Amino acid sequence: MYRFLTTPRWWGINIFVALAIPFCVFMGTWQLGRFEDRVDSHQEAERRPEPGAVKAAPLERLLPVDKETSGRHATATGRYGEQFLVPGRRLDGKDGAYVLTLLHTEGGKSLPVVRGWLPSGGRAPVPPAGEVTVTGALQASEHTGSPGVRATGALPRGQVGMISAASLVNVVQDDVYDAWVTLTTSPAGLTPVPAAAAEGSGLDLKAFQNLGYTGEWFVFAGFVLFMWFRLFRREAEQARDEALGLAPEADAMAGAGR
Repeated sequence: MYRFLTTPRWWGINIFVALAIPFCVFMGTWQLGRFEDRVDSHQEAERRPEPGAVKAAPLERLLPVDKETSGRHATATGRYGEQFLVPGRRLDGKDGAYVLTLLHTEGGKSLPVVRGWLPSGGRAPVPPAGEVTVTGALQASEHTGSPGVRATGALPRGQVGMISAASLVNVVQDDVYDAWVTLTTSPAGLTPVPAAAAEGSGLDLKAFQNLGYTGEWFVFAGFVLFMWFRLFRREAEQARDEALGLAPEADAMAGAGR
């Protein structure tokens, strides 16, 4: 009755199921691992002291930016140079822009410094002249997936859509640090921009997406197994009916013989 399992059609079905179920289980386990990694990172971040509570350190000691140094207070000395607006940045539910000023450091590289948030229609204050030492929360360069980033469309002169070395290298002459700082104290007319948590260190939407994908892959595995069992049962019942002469084809042949 189960000889249909040896047909080419069922060989193909069985091979597909034998490959699909382990693949779905592997992908579900991988997504679950990603979620657990994010949970571990979140717990580690909670156990660490607040970045602002740690004594400020020279910029060079905190580079490159990682989960340990993101948000740490860094100090740098230099002279302010080019200034840009980073539009489309909201703060406390209001529209505005970041005031981004490049600090030309003694090492010859420029550090992007967000001196504060400017409400829409406001006028950015001129940066101070002469040598200055700034202290701000260290942040990793933005990318196209960062909140508030404007990655498409042309911007007016004097504006940039993303705070990163890649976006600034074409508009300034100096090399640019692959990091930026947001000042802890802003000049009059500007509001300090809070430091963002390091990417991947919190239980954000992406973390719960990983958990959702875990469930989806395991559901797919169960669905493949369910469909195989359903097809097997239908074929087995049909083979049994044919053996007992109950199949429609068998009845038709018997009627033609009479």
